[in-house]
Amino acid sequence: MDALAGLLDGPRAKGAFLLRMVMEPPWAVRIDDRAPLCLMCVTEGEAWIVPDEGDPVLLRPGDVAIARGPEPYTVADIPHTAPQAVVGPGGTCTTLRGEPLSQAMRLGVRTWGNAADGSHTMLIGTYQMGGEVSRRLLDALPSLLHIPAAVWNCPLMPILDEEISRDEPGQSVVLDRVLDLLLIAVLRAWFSRPGAEAPAWYRAMGDPVVGQALRLLHDDPAHPWTVAALAAKAGVSRAGLARRFTELVGEPPMAYLTGSRLALAADLLRQTDATVESVARQVGYSSSFALSAAFKRERGISPQEHRTAGPAPCT
Repeated sequence: MDALAGLLDGPRAKGAFLLRMVMEPPWAVRIDDRAPLCLMCVTEGEAWIVPDEGDPVLLRPGDVAIARGPEPYTVADIPHTAPQAVVGPGGTCTTLRGEPLSQAMRLGVRTWGNAADGSHTMLIGTYQMGGEVSRRLLDALPSLLHIPAAVWNCPLMPILDEEISRDEPGQSVVLDRVLDLLLIAVLRAWFSRPGAEAPAWYRAMGDPVVGQALRLLHDDPAHPWTVAALAAKAGVSRAGLARRFTELVGEPPMAYLTGSRLALAADLLRQTDATVESVARQVGYSSSFALSAAFKRERGISPQEHRTAGPAPCT
């Protein structure tokens, strides 16, 4: 499994909220849903993303942007238009006074806005990626990234635009897959641009030896991996893999595996009702006792204490 796909496939990485927004100026929508990640594409007209801190960003047709929550921001026809609506947690939409707008602005299947024939159209996919596995990806992103159409050519945007308003059997699955592919394409373009400061784990995926080892660890974290076993799969010596892995990733293979296992366990504990014993076996520990010992050693609390503490804030 590729590293980006693996991070997206963590517990509750799915559950994306997808819609087409159709607007006629003047318009502005305040986004305060605290979602960890939102992908926005302009298909017609223009849109400005106005963060509370930092410069506004103009999106033209074919441009794509990713806003990393939970900080609020405004999307508008021009930077100084006052918001007429607020999108809150769970996708709720109200006026500034709190009056519901969701039904009044519903324009059809997954389509929302103030005018059915509006001249400004955006595709918006909001991800609820609040887990620790996904945080490795989120932490590598700026609060707002923008890729102009002139510097990338992605055929997935027209597909998403065509599919979003259909209401057919299995449509939600189709949209989830296309949106995931579009997000991965955007992130790959962002990390691959000149001068990009891609995270170490992403750069290491391109190495023929370390990349293979990382894919093995992500594909099957429950396997009883050793450095020797990984080295044999990668076709190098144990010492060679350990040295190269540490140089590229920033930590030894087994330390990386422990961190990945415990992050996955942390998500499973808070996002499922699986027992600690079941979680332990899913992430590669022989028993709940073994997981508890590792969890407490690394995090200072037991798995059960982590579960009852409630979800961590998205940062």
